[in-house]
Amino acid sequence: MMGERDPQKQLWSYQVNLDKRVRSDHPLRRINETLELDFVRREVAQFYGTKGNVSEDPVVIMKMMLLLFLDNVRSERELMRIIPERLDYMWFLGYGLDDTVPNHSVLSKARKRWGEEVFVALFSRVVAQCVRAGLVEGTKIHADSSLVDANASLNSVRELDAATLDQIRRACREQTEKLEEADTKKNEADDDQDPDRPGPGPRTEINQKYQSNTDPEATLVRQHGFKTRPRYKNHRVVDDAHGVITAVHTTTGRINESHELMELVDQHQANTAIAAQTIVADCKYGTIENYIVCQKRKLRTHMADLLGSSPGSGRRDGIYPESMFRYQPESDTFLCPDGQLMKPRRLHSVRLTWEYVTKRGVCLKCHLRKFCTRSRTGRTMRRHRDQKLLDRARRQANTKQAKLDRKRRQHLIERSFADASNLHGFKRARWRGLIKQSIQDLLIAAVQNLRKLIAAMHYASENSYLALIDTLSSFLQAFTTLLTTDLPFLILDLPPVLLPSIPASTPISPVVRATDRRDESKVVEGVVIDRIANPLPVLPLDSNGFPGLYG
Repeated sequence: MMGERDPQKQLWSYQVNLDKRVRSDHPLRRINETLELDFVRREVAQFYGTKGNVSEDPVVIMKMMLLLFLDNVRSERELMRIIPERLDYMWFLGYGLDDTVPNHSVLSKARKRWGEEVFVALFSRVVAQCVRAGLVEGTKIHADSSLVDANASLNSVRELDAATLDQIRRACREQTEKLEEADTKKNEADDDQDPDRPGPGPRTEINQKYQSNTDPEATLVRQHGFKTRPRYKNHRVVDDAHGVITAVHTTTGRINESHELMELVDQHQANTAIAAQTIVADCKYGTIENYIVCQKRKLRTHMADLLGSSPGSGRRDGIYPESMFRYQPESDTFLCPDGQLMKPRRLHSVRLTWEYVTKRGVCLKCHLRKFCTRSRTGRTMRRHRDQKLLDRARRQANTKQAKLDRKRRQHLIERSFADASNLHGFKRARWRGLIKQSIQDLLIAAVQNLRKLIAAMHYASENSYLALIDTLSSFLQAFTTLLTTDLPFLILDLPPVLLPSIPASTPISPVVRATDRRDESKVVEGVVIDRIANPLPVLPLDSNGFPGLYG
């Protein structure tokens, strides 16, 4: 008989239990069981008074922000509209069917009031839970960065007025005078070795002249294949074991990612309580400064060499590489391809490199000059003050294991960014300002780690249950076979809980020592059932605490 539902609306609802309406394996139920958010109240208590209107529960506000990125809801207004329509959302937030959902402005006011610290604490706690769950190995980490489009149009970019521009230039000039020597400009044309050289570049110059009126903190950056527009940059560290994000840092788009490496390493060690030993990254991080700092901190540098990634390019195109100049440590000199000695001239106070040159006029008369240098004064070789550490770092970067790690990095950390972009709206800023963008990046990273955590816990529970059933089945089958045969046998480490299942007529001896049939050099201890002649079957205790057949 075909049924038909009465379309009449129910006027009253009695005994509606939302907990029964959310399935047992729902992701929000697992998050609710896994994530402890009571700390939020303690963290933000200082921002609330003792009198006045009662606010929404900070824990509920934090859950709303997690939902915003967990399901990539388009906006906060949209989230507030769909909460009453989703029973799982209402259950997760602790609402009843008749409770009123707050206005969307509650979220923006909370972000402004709380600041960034509570979200940093949230991310750190999620990372700590991943460590306790065994998802973080910690000693090998992968670092990378990705640009994020600011919530500002290119049409909002305006040229700075003359007064503001003059103020910025004056401040930059003062900083330049403090950091550089008077003759730095003269040497910049010959500087082919130092990618970290301070000074104005294209991104610096354009951001000194132009600024977005909508989001002044976002800087103009051009991404490969796309137009210049206001952007931020997200830096993150991913653990090698399961791709858990262990460190996150947000900067403006113009910041060089290589300058943020050590801060990421420190944050990783603070969040995981595990000291990193190996750093894997692409050539953007393989600078002289990073190589030396990593070696001083006993970190293996599996980062591609920035200079080695573009040999023979730019001003070095068509001239002899540094490898053709042989260093002589006993005399602290270089020998050029023509056999001329190059002696140290001075130590550069900013780059910390010794400059080696030939005698005046030697390079001008050399017949190999057109292959050696384009400088008017001759070829200059530079050797860092910590060159031994630099050489060791480059040797580590060129090992077979380092190349394999960088190949693994291509799909490990790039997949992390792709997952954040496709599922959590990573590539577009929702809010404006550097602090709010940092909050967005922290929430997205926390949500990604939560997904890995609940998936791993669910997988572990299912596997342990199936493994227990398989172990019991195999043991009972083997035990039944042994009891029905005339062969003498040996039971090894039989759990006491299973002893009552043995027939009472079967004689059981105390623990004895016997030789393992598979390995005669190994002596094992076990419980003897029946006579021992030539023990054939042996049931050892496996990792689950139950005997398994040796075969």
